[in-house]
Amino acid sequence: MTFVPALHPLPSGLVNLDDHEAHARSLLDDNAWAYFAGGAADELTLAANRQAWNRLQLWPRVLTKVAGGHTRTTLLGHPLACPLLVAPMALQTMAHADGELAMAYAAAALGAGMVLSTHASQPLEPIAQAVQDMPGAGPLWFQLYLQPDREFTRAQVQRAEAAGYQALVLTVDAPVNGVRDRERRVQFRPPAGVSAVNLQGMRTAPSVALSHDQSALFDALLLHAPSWEDLAWLRAITRLPIVLKGILHPDDARLALEHGADGIIVSNHGGRTLDTVPPTAQMLERVVDVARNSAAPHTPVLVDGGIRRGTDVLKALALGADAVLVGRPALWGLANAGAAGAAHVLRLLRDELEAAMALTGCRTLADITSSVLLRHNTAR
Repeated sequence: MTFVPALHPLPSGLVNLDDHEAHARSLLDDNAWAYFAGGAADELTLAANRQAWNRLQLWPRVLTKVAGGHTRTTLLGHPLACPLLVAPMALQTMAHADGELAMAYAAAALGAGMVLSTHASQPLEPIAQAVQDMPGAGPLWFQLYLQPDREFTRAQVQRAEAAGYQALVLTVDAPVNGVRDRERRVQFRPPAGVSAVNLQGMRTAPSVALSHDQSALFDALLLHAPSWEDLAWLRAITRLPIVLKGILHPDDARLALEHGADGIIVSNHGGRTLDTVPPTAQMLERVVDVARNSAAPHTPVLVDGGIRRGTDVLKALALGADAVLVGRPALWGLANAGAAGAAHVLRLLRDELEAAMALTGCRTLADITSSVLLRHNTAR
């Protein structure tokens, strides 16, 4: 059955992504807000992600012929109307009853991409079915954690392939959860009826008897944490491209490419895992340099974290990214008006990107280079 989103009117007064956030706060309870909006520890990285984009300055050009321009691109062989993807986010039915189905519909309607979380609150198959025949839909990827139950992971990969997902996004920066004070203060629990349904049936790791001087983390949980060798195992069981999400260090980017990654996402997990790590805008160029000077120079590099304006998207592309992922703002749009709200957020970003391109003299994405950024050491 084809998914038809409910017709929710867009609240008045929403003219940018901050407006969407403020209105979503009025709708979501403290439990959901702590989970979706919070970061790790003191949330310094959460704030720094956005501040880093704000610090970058654009350098406009005038009297440039940009008529007939566009934001179209391709990613791993699939077309996008604009270089935007919705980042993987868990338990979206906590924000709106239509959940991930509505989010996928919104992304497809705008020609943007979508990465479905392993911890989605709706099954992966109907989400793919809902958008696979939509004209102009962007790519649909499945985000994956390597579980201790490797046979369950194999079955998940097979389900994603059979459903029509076009790539796997392996999250590598969260072998353990971050210390999230906001969630602990509200004693976060998913509400009744909301769960990570695509993990149903997974076997839990065998319990480990620990002595008083052993660590439940290092001597138990991390016994099953994935390593670079597991990437080879994943490669052997799938025909899909594998994109690694959570790369900040250039050496990890180098290792990712050496181990056959088909793409890299520069990410600090939205500031949700380890606090005080650098913002993604600060590390993006270093990772891009590694990729462009590797044996696979056309490997796509994407980035997320703190994207709130079309100017941020332009800055990311100027630093070498091929596309960006947007997380929380799309979720606020979903909370505000279901599929229509999420689509409005993506449309705002695309419209702002087009305006920023025109004002910096960029007719297409290929015209966006580091020259649109004003560097402090730029000669006068």
